Amino acid sequence: MNSPIPETPEKAAAFFSESFQNIKNEIAKTVVGQKDVVDQLLISLFSRGHCVLVGVPGLAKTLLIQTLAQTLNLSFSRIQFTPDLMPGDITGTEVIEDDKETGKKAFKFIKGPLFANIVLADEINRTPPKTQAALLEGMQEYNVTASGQTFRLDRPFFVLATQNPIEQEGTYPLPEAQLDRFMFNIWLDYPDLEEEKQIVSQTTSPRKVKIESILEKEQIIEIQEMVREVPLPEHVLHKTVSLVSETRPENPRAPDFVKKYLSWGAGPRASQYLALGAKTRALSLGRYNVEMDDIHALAVPVLRHRIVTNYAAEAEGLNTVDIIQKLLKRL
Repeated sequence: MNSPIPETPEKAAAFFSESFQNIKNEIAKTVVGQKDVVDQLLISLFSRGHCVLVGVPGLAKTLLIQTLAQTLNLSFSRIQFTPDLMPGDITGTEVIEDDKETGKKAFKFIKGPLFANIVLADEINRTPPKTQAALLEGMQEYNVTASGQTFRLDRPFFVLATQNPIEQEGTYPLPEAQLDRFMFNIWLDYPDLEEEKQIVSQTTSPRKVKIESILEKEQIIEIQEMVREVPLPEHVLHKTVSLVSETRPENPRAPDFVKKYLSWGAGPRASQYLALGAKTRALSLGRYNVEMDDIHALAVPVLRHRIVTNYAAEAEGLNTVDIIQKLLKRL
C-alpha cells in the first residue's frame, strides 16, 4: 500500500519530489534517455494538462506511455487515428440488446477507448476534424456526449496525442485554436550513439523488466489539487504574463523582432499553463515556491505551438523556438 501524502506543504513537496524521481527511475527501466520528454510528460499529467508529442515513428512513444500507466497503476488505451475513423469509434456507440427481465429490446452504450485514464492518440493529424473534435471535447470537458446522454470520464484523465512531422500528405493538421488546448508541445529527438546502442542491446536480447507501481489514482488526484495551492510570487506572475503578452505582435510593448517575425501570439491559456507547469516543476524538485527558473524551463514546450511565424521569419530561417529564446533573454 502506498503511503499517504503528508499534510504540511514542505513534507508534501518532499513526498512528491521523491515519487517523481521514483517514477522516472521506473520508466528508465524500459525507455532509454529522453529525460526532458519524461519530465515534461509528468509535469503535464500532474498539472492536469495534455500533450502533443511530435516525433518520427520508432522512438518508443507507445512504450513510454504504457510504462507511465504501469508506474501510476492507471488504465491505458491506444487509438490509431486513420482517415476513416469515426467519432463513435473513440467515444463509444449504442447497441441494441435484449433485456432478459422484460424480454424487450433496449439501447445500451458501449464505452469506447477514450474511457481510460491515459489515452495515446497516435497520429491525430491523420483523422478528419470531426473525429479530432470528439477527442478534444473529452479533453476539455472530461465527459462524452452520446445520444443525448453525458458520460463522465474517469479521473485522472491524460491525453498524449502524437504527430508525425515527416509525412504530411493526406493529413488534417490541428488548427492553432485546437492546439491551444494542449498544455505542452514536446519534440522527441533521435537518441545519440550511446543511447541507440543501449536500445538495440536491450530490445534484441531476452530481457524481462518488472515495473513497480509508485502512486495510486487517489494520490495523483490529490497531487493535482496540491499543485494549485502552491503560491505564485507576484514578480514571477508579472514576468510570466509579460512574457506571454509580448508574443502578440499587436501589443505596444512587444519587441520589434516579435512584430517583424510573428503573425500571431499566445493567448491567456499559455500564461495559465506556464504558471501551473512551474508550480508542478517546483514541487517535483522539492520546493513549495516557484522561481523564474521554472518559467524558463517550460517556456518552449508551452509557447512553441501557440505562436505563428510569418514569411519574414521563414526567409531568415527562424522558427518559433528561436523567437521564444529571444524573449527569454529579455527577461
